[in-house]
Amino acid sequence: MTPSKYFAGLKAWQWIALILVLGFFTDWLIQRPDTRTRELNQTIETQGSAELKAYPYRFRVVRVEGSTAVMATPRNFDVPAFRFIAIIHPDIDVKNTNNPAYAIAQAELARVQSEANRLVESQPGIKSVRWELDKHWLASHGVDVPVK
Repeated sequence: MTPSKYFAGLKAWQWIALILVLGFFTDWLIQRPDTRTRELNQTIETQGSAELKAYPYRFRVVRVEGSTAVMATPRNFDVPAFRFIAIIHPDIDVKNTNNPAYAIAQAELARVQSEANRLVESQPGIKSVRWELDKHWLASHGVDVPVK
């Protein structure tokens, strides 16, 4: 049987399934990290401190643009740290900025993010890090992310 005869006999649901599988595969190919990005993420995983490795959010390189590593972050001006901290530490009162537990959580976030930054910037060929809001992670945790 020739391929064209085989495909001609497919039912509608089989076509839909085939298109979905091809779509997911194409999306995966487009979004998968390149070799350099995978190397930088491996550096974070192997050289990071126990605190960084155990942190509830995985800081990672999303892509490399020239000598700049673009890294994912769960906070920025549009999504302040207290929104992220409320997710990973639901027991902390993030609305009370004088809460010692909140101050400790903020310091921990700053410390692990800085460590990930230093690890990546110390790699050959990387001169700077640019942070990009991790909209997918935030959305998957119920945070409405502003669209710009």
